[in-house]
Amino acid sequence: MAVKKILMLVGDYVEDYEVMVPFQMLLMVGHDVHAVCPGKKSGEQVRTAIHDFEGDQTYSEKPGHNFTLNANFDDVDPAAYDALVVPGGRAPEYIRLNPRVIEIVKHFGAAKKPIAAICHGPQLLAAAGVVSGCSLMAYPAVQPEIELAGGTYVGPNETFTSATVSGNLVTSPAWPAHPEWIRKFLELLGTKIEP
Repeated sequence: MAVKKILMLVGDYVEDYEVMVPFQMLLMVGHDVHAVCPGKKSGEQVRTAIHDFEGDQTYSEKPGHNFTLNANFDDVDPAAYDALVVPGGRAPEYIRLNPRVIEIVKHFGAAKKPIAAICHGPQLLAAAGVVSGCSLMAYPAVQPEIELAGGTYVGPNETFTSATVSGNLVTSPAWPAHPEWIRKFLELLGTKIEP
């Protein structure tokens, strides 16, 4: 298997499962993953939030773990990476205000490199203008942003376990979709896992 170098863009109150699980899973299969946050360096941490679906009109939010960054945001050269991962939670809504973050995402979109985004992650993709003509899944509250940016919103199945691929984008509505979302991302990366 060819090792891929993958960039993960995070921020405080990124969704806990949506940063921890893909980060660990991509490392487990042998890829090199750099998790970065604007304004922070390798070894520093971001706080996470656990979003759960408990029958309310929207998800509930509880304190999660601290997640340790393993690379410096200021050192990121997007041309050096093969793919991008954008976890959800509250981080995408405010890191998209950082012009360097938008520039990084635009690089991956223009180069048609694989991008995996989950939950509120497509907010960042919409802000960077890389969703036009694509079909995306996201947390339902992100539908207006996807559509205003020229994308087509694809609603989740009842259990939020679905994911979709559209060109170089792999998206899903929330962490219950991890098996499908990560499997489809690995396929897009060309990663083969032998039984």
